[in-house]
Amino acid sequence: MIILDKRFSRRAAIGASLAVVAVLALFACSPAGLLNGVSRVSGDRASLAASGVSFGPDPRLKLDVWAPRQRSTTPLPVVVFFYGGGWVAGERGDYGFAGRAFAAQGFIAIVPDYRLVPGAHFPTFAQDGALAIKWARDHAAEFGGDSRRISLAGHSAGSYIAAMLALDRHYLTDVGVDPKIVRAGALLSGPYDFYPFTEQRGRDALGGWPRPAETQPITYARRDAPPLLLIHGTADTVVRPRNAKALAARLRQLGAPVELRLYPGKSHIDTVKSLSPLFRGSTSALADSVAFLKANSR
Repeated sequence: MIILDKRFSRRAAIGASLAVVAVLALFACSPAGLLNGVSRVSGDRASLAASGVSFGPDPRLKLDVWAPRQRSTTPLPVVVFFYGGGWVAGERGDYGFAGRAFAAQGFIAIVPDYRLVPGAHFPTFAQDGALAIKWARDHAAEFGGDSRRISLAGHSAGSYIAAMLALDRHYLTDVGVDPKIVRAGALLSGPYDFYPFTEQRGRDALGGWPRPAETQPITYARRDAPPLLLIHGTADTVVRPRNAKALAARLRQLGAPVELRLYPGKSHIDTVKSLSPLFRGSTSALADSVAFLKANSR
């Protein structure tokens, strides 16, 4: 029997991960695709239970389902994760690392695509997200999920979608879903209070709507909102942390359950990249999100 020194094993694992990163970089992967590639090689113990499942009439509306490798004897909580990309970019296939991360922690994780600019504009993103939640309600049990315990998660523009769905009830009622189905949300680095639009992506995605206040999640803050965890890096220059601070303050003022976690010195991308195993220690976003969602979806 050969016994390897633990420090050598760790160095070897890190070396292998860095080699994977280098190979992926050679193929010009997107940043999310790179994180996903590393996750696939050295990642969490979860399985792709279903891929490319249609959940709406548009060809873009497809989703993936991730589940723990070890089958549970009891139904598991469900989380729908919406990726970011400024409403102009993103593919569910690049965000398998997020689905794996949550599934390995005992969730049935659903990662949907949604329509993007320039083919779609507000409120299409939230409408597509509502259809994904409806699909989760109707089909999560087929994969071992508990359709009564659906939570939301997201990053950046994905956190915007999740916030709109959690706070503005009409998106879910419009598709025949009780808004109370959303038990909680864990939102990373999201824009929630950003009008007037000072940058081009916001103008392109939401600027055409005639009543700008209706595009802002903070407008729909309410006392009976589901519990929300708002995570933000203090060094985020893409979506300023004032967004999370403002929404948290408004919800607290109304008496709604909310937690604000500010990570000192962390950037916009730090929160989501820490869902990938290679950067898992850079922030506690995954552990904080998992603990919050499980505590509020019992």
